[in-house]
Amino acid sequence: MIGAGQLTRRVVVQRFTSTTNALNEPVKTWQDFISYRAQRKDVSDGEKYAAGQVGASQIARFLIRSTNDSRTITPIDRLSHEGTIWEITGVKEADQGRNRFIEITATRRSEP
Repeated sequence: MIGAGQLTRRVVVQRFTSTTNALNEPVKTWQDFISYRAQRKDVSDGEKYAAGQVGASQIARFLIRSTNDSRTITPIDRLSHEGTIWEITGVKEADQGRNRFIEITATRRSEP
């Protein structure tokens, strides 16, 4: 069972939105949607060689409390955590009890 003391990380869910600039032109941008306390579990990491360059990635699972807002998170959104952007690859209800937690799988890439 997960307790509040195990949600030791802060994540911000960002949503891609459209707004207008000073010239009333449409501009697409990422905006903070909501902030959550989370538990983070690193799943894997790896390096790939492509076109003579090295790229690294890391996969982690973030566990957050289930709320009306958190149940709207999809892979179209992204996470900001510790100054890094994580691309969401999966969202599901966690197995810690019905409607208690949401598990988000996300990937962080570091480019050369």
